[in-house]
Amino acid sequence: MTNRPDLPPEIARRRTFAIISHPDAGKTTLTEKFLLYGGAIQMAGQVRAKGEARRTRSDFMKMEQERGISVSASAMSFDFDGYRFNLVDTPGHSDFSEDTYRTLTAVDAAIMVIDGAKGVESQTRKLFEVCRLRDLPILTFCNKMDRESRDTFEIIDEIQENLAIDVAPASWPIGVGRDFIGCYDMLHDRLELMDRADRNKVAESVKMQGLDDPRLAEHVPAGLLDKLRDEVGMARELLPAFDRQSFLEGHMTPIWFGSAINSFGVQELMKGISAYGPPPQPQNAAERQIAPEENPVTGFVFKVQANMDPKHRDRVAFVRLASGHFERGMKLTHVRSKKPMAVTNPVLFLAADRELAEEAWAGDIIGIPNHGQLRIGDALTEGEALRFTGIPSFAPELLQSVRATDPMKAKHLEKALMQFAEEGAAKVFKPMIGSGFIVGVVGALQFEVLASRIEIEYGIPVRFESSQFTSARWVAGPRDKVEAFVNVNKGHIAQDHDGDMVYLTRLQWDIDRVQRDHPDLRLTATKEMMV
Repeated sequence: MTNRPDLPPEIARRRTFAIISHPDAGKTTLTEKFLLYGGAIQMAGQVRAKGEARRTRSDFMKMEQERGISVSASAMSFDFDGYRFNLVDTPGHSDFSEDTYRTLTAVDAAIMVIDGAKGVESQTRKLFEVCRLRDLPILTFCNKMDRESRDTFEIIDEIQENLAIDVAPASWPIGVGRDFIGCYDMLHDRLELMDRADRNKVAESVKMQGLDDPRLAEHVPAGLLDKLRDEVGMARELLPAFDRQSFLEGHMTPIWFGSAINSFGVQELMKGISAYGPPPQPQNAAERQIAPEENPVTGFVFKVQANMDPKHRDRVAFVRLASGHFERGMKLTHVRSKKPMAVTNPVLFLAADRELAEEAWAGDIIGIPNHGQLRIGDALTEGEALRFTGIPSFAPELLQSVRATDPMKAKHLEKALMQFAEEGAAKVFKPMIGSGFIVGVVGALQFEVLASRIEIEYGIPVRFESSQFTSARWVAGPRDKVEAFVNVNKGHIAQDHDGDMVYLTRLQWDIDRVQRDHPDLRLTATKEMMV
């Protein structure tokens, strides 16, 4: 990395990151506070406040507001301390892990939020593995320290053991639960004090000359102070000091402690991202690696969201810019269709509000409203035929057939399903024999979300029914062999929305049999979303 040229200042000040966590660890609250400090919103919508105030800004789908969970990843841009933050909030619920996985292809770092009482939970572990595959640098925020939480050393040990990563404390909590009064900033020798009275108030910060500074006693009760000195002394002996290089390579995570709902520790975390987080990184394409400082504009679609505004049947493609300086009105080549596309109304997102983007730089995430031309995995360039790699599509783990309860609306249902398939919300398979569609998802909650969205957004009540099939595999191999195989197994064959052949199976035995009888064919559980 050392021999790369310096980035242009506009690109160097970009920080593009995702927030990942187990459901309920406080991710949406943390996102709110980021927006509050970035000046993007005036009042943080307390997630449990009353009435209109509780509409959190990042959860804009009706279902998210009703259930209080994040279902779709949303992107937000705001400035903080001279840096441009592009924050992508991901669904914490495991049933939406595919959306999260794709989102992580578009960011340069991740913030892992952990609940101080529960430690590392199953979904955190899964998402962490994804970051590990991409060597993403990870910053950790241990939330809810104002509630009864576990011993600090215990939490750090658990992260080190479960996730096999070095943990360097950036701050150290003083007291726990009701006695929690703030943190000692170990990177800058500062005392950060929490104000419990006003939740939106920024913590008071007092500069100290190390832990022996007599002024500490003015702010910290004697019992807590002795404990703090002992613990920080031990932490400095036993735990590694923060090393930026090791963090950027993905081997070490700095950890901050705080309470997002009390706005505590959030600003230190944001300063940590500014100071240590990676600027936009080179992106991989099949042909070559694309460096952010290159002049031609390139970018890829990592997410498509249909009907963000139910009044207009619009679809917004979220594009991560990989290089160049984009200006509104530019003509870009849509590589898959080889057609030029004038991008006249690109948008930047500030939670649910959007504004026209006059310009954007490598590392930024812009939304391009379109009527179905753009799909996940598509590349936009200034003419070069590039195919970005590493945006996967996974075989679904649950399959159900779907029917419109009103047969007159069957045609509309097909259109709705195709929209959701292109958005990546579900896999839609059209069996060769019989009518109807089979919908495949990763988690059961997705069926509920789909049914509710089809009804709300398209006015079509639908019924999901169990299917005889349990899993799907993409079929690849020489064309004649594939055709011969399809002719013999018509009852098991379907096409996905891209027209690729899919083999629907009932048992693992089916898959084994195909591999035994057709050695030339490959059945795969993932397909690259490359065009």
